[in-house]
Amino acid sequence: MTQDELKQAVARAAIDYIVDGEIIGVGTGSTANFFIDELGKVKHRIRGAVASSEATAARLRSHGIAVLDLNDVQDMPVYIDGADEITRTGAMIKGGGAALTREKIVASVARRFVCIADGSKLVDMLGQFPLPVEVIPMAHAVVGRKLAALGGKPVLRIRDGQPLVTDNGGYIIDVHGLQIADPVALEDEINNIVGVITNGLFARHGASVCLLGRQDGVETLSFG
Repeated sequence: MTQDELKQAVARAAIDYIVDGEIIGVGTGSTANFFIDELGKVKHRIRGAVASSEATAARLRSHGIAVLDLNDVQDMPVYIDGADEITRTGAMIKGGGAALTREKIVASVARRFVCIADGSKLVDMLGQFPLPVEVIPMAHAVVGRKLAALGGKPVLRIRDGQPLVTDNGGYIIDVHGLQIADPVALEDEINNIVGVITNGLFARHGASVCLLGRQDGVETLSFG
């Protein structure tokens, strides 16, 4: 199967984790898009969805799925999203789609995080994929210097010749060259840098379940 076919397989498998009559949290990115397309086929089963980005909200609405403001939602059974990397302990790097802050916020409300990914995203140690860090624009240079002091190579994410601006008005610094042996500690350390909005380590509150697309089917990994 192609990578897209693997993503589609895990997207279909994730439908088993939605809870009838409830609200679902939905992530951002190519794998999440496959899930949204599958969710559109069973939209009658849910009350609506909370989106982790403006792009996700638009795709949900295109399928006729009601998009709810997180401020109006007190509880969600499940949040479903992809990952750029995930370990066998459920720690993840996310943010390749620049939606890491809203993804982390929406995921924090859900009782379970179901990660959907193709098998190439499973790693022994996080860090081969650059770690995204969302920052206040005026602080990107000083934050970059502090990230370099942690041993990484910070690169401001550029799109069309200008710094990429997130849905929150922040910039993204991608930190290359890290080997993240203790993702919980690094997540906390980076979040404590003044000027950081949040970083793409989902380790303190990682995945509950991961559905991995393999050539021979979907593998289910459960954490905790």
